[in-house]
Amino acid sequence: MCAVKMHEDEIEIDAALVRRMIARQFPAWASLPARRLASSGTENAMFRLGTKLVVRLPRRPGADADVAHEQRWLPRLGPQLPVATPEPVGLGEPDEDFPWPWSVFRWLDGRNPVAGAVESPERLAEELGAFVAALRRTDVQDGPSAQRGAPLTTRDEPTRAALEQLTGRIDTDGATSLWERALRVPEHGGAPAWMHGDLSPGNVLVSDGRLSGVIDFGCAGVGDPAVDLIVAWNLLPATARDTFRKTVGADDAEWARGRGWALSISLIQLPYYWHTNPVLAENSRHVIAEILAEAE
Repeated sequence: MCAVKMHEDEIEIDAALVRRMIARQFPAWASLPARRLASSGTENAMFRLGTKLVVRLPRRPGADADVAHEQRWLPRLGPQLPVATPEPVGLGEPDEDFPWPWSVFRWLDGRNPVAGAVESPERLAEELGAFVAALRRTDVQDGPSAQRGAPLTTRDEPTRAALEQLTGRIDTDGATSLWERALRVPEHGGAPAWMHGDLSPGNVLVSDGRLSGVIDFGCAGVGDPAVDLIVAWNLLPATARDTFRKTVGADDAEWARGRGWALSISLIQLPYYWHTNPVLAENSRHVIAEILAEAE
């Protein structure tokens, strides 16, 4: 979820619809059962297809752009990364039942970790840092500009609007002060690099206490990669942040920009998802609290 998108024309998608489309477009998989997966994501619906596949369908206008994006870039990025990433094995076309393209990927085992209950946080911090560092080393030739690769100043208006909405619900004076401090940090002066763009707990997979995969590359692109540091606050405990930072190799300015991104994203998400997505809202509260506590 690169940005909060307000749409009322969300499509209701169920397993019966998925089975019909699979039967028409991928008859070799027509006998496989389809089961909807629980997810805190807001842009796509996920259905496990048999035991080895997963179907991912956009739920609203605008989300369909991620389909072509992932189909193009995941085959290039995935082989260069140290953990599993989604592997496209089918591209579904719009038909009479569904208006947008959709994807079929190989199934990745794992579960989403939960902030505050991370198993082996130091090890996870090192493995997440290695993932981010490897992504940054990937050749940027022809890579698309990332929305979240722009300067933090592009976030000022929506962040301040969110702060107004949150008056009386969080320490808005403290959060405003920290946001203004982030805006004063020097902008990225190095070469552009690849970033995931939405490294949140819902896009991280762990298995047996190890990082097993990273999913949802709809926000991936090239620019200032500081946004990938958000995982230090939305998932990792304070005791493991230094390990993550050292593994990535972030200097003081980049670390401060990453913290600014984490604060901005959470401030904007919290009022929007307060009543509609409790998982995202709770994680946003967590991030804001962590950043405020870190500043004390």
